[in-house]
Amino acid sequence: MLRHPRTLATFSDSGAHVCQEMGSSLQTHMLSYWVRARQAFTLEQAIRKLTFDNASAWELGDRGLLRVGYRADLVLFDEGRVKPAMPTVETDLPGGARRLVQKAEGIAATIVNGQVTLENGQSTGATPGALLRGPGAIVPVA
Repeated sequence: MLRHPRTLATFSDSGAHVCQEMGSSLQTHMLSYWVRARQAFTLEQAIRKLTFDNASAWELGDRGLLRVGYRADLVLFDEGRVKPAMPTVETDLPGGARRLVQKAEGIAATIVNGQVTLENGQSTGATPGALLRGPGAIVPVA
């Protein structure tokens, strides 16, 4: 099913269900399991599925490729080490509420709009991102 040209290799509720399993490790699982362990995809095929294919499906025309004029959103990782880490339970929400946190191993940095936001798993404090809405989004009237 993952090989079908219309299948998007992405899944996340973006934290909407923070105390339940949310599938946030799909991307690192694809790289570690389907690319490295099973060799069902080349690294290049997987990267395209995780970047360009998703950006195209959501009609985000300035993302998904390294190209002049595109957003500089990058994840720098070691292809031999990247994999999902085991989830942990954190109690850092208001009132001590619990949430699941799942980080990854083998990722050196995350860069958003050309600024490093995560380095070796630690936040840099930079928040250059913005809310993205595809052309079909319904924007509430204030």
